[in-house]
Amino acid sequence: MEFDSVIKKRHSVRSFKDKKASWKLVLEAIDTTLECPFAGNQNNLKFIIVEKPETIKQISKLCDQKWIEEAGIVIVLCSDNRNLERMYGERGKIYTRQQAGAVIQTFLLKLTDLGLGACWIGSFSDELLEQVMKIPSHMRIEAVIPIGYEKPSKIKSEKKKQHLENIINWEEFGRLKRPALFEESRKGMD
Repeated sequence: MEFDSVIKKRHSVRSFKDKKASWKLVLEAIDTTLECPFAGNQNNLKFIIVEKPETIKQISKLCDQKWIEEAGIVIVLCSDNRNLERMYGERGKIYTRQQAGAVIQTFLLKLTDLGLGACWIGSFSDELLEQVMKIPSHMRIEAVIPIGYEKPSKIKSEKKKQHLENIINWEEFGRLKRPALFEESRKGMD
């Protein structure tokens, strides 16, 4: 699939067919995330692959989203800040969040490319989910990602895309127009 079409095709899937996603495809998508940028070349993220229906049901309750039970596989993505904090101090925490976002987006795009649907979930009961998944106290849950084959919806929802001009600033915050070409060339003369 072409890159732009994968980006446009990716969306949050919240309804899955009974057909279970292949764990081999999920591993392929996880492997793709190893190409992401990592601060200091330190990948501090771990994937927990959950396939047991009873555990998926518990995760669904702890996320307060019943539809998760339809997923055949759920990923719980965790991070360990310790190395990045030793290397970068407090900024290590920021780098972890950035790395997690890059990994999650890459993972979702690869799943889309492989014909699978998924949803990035950030709302869950941290402490209880950490207990259920036996996550060590020095680690943090970054996301829960249910995966499966999308069940077609009768209701088609359109992605709400912002207009580019609503998110662009030029040279400084609040400057909504690009400086004129004449203004740029004049600066070189001064």
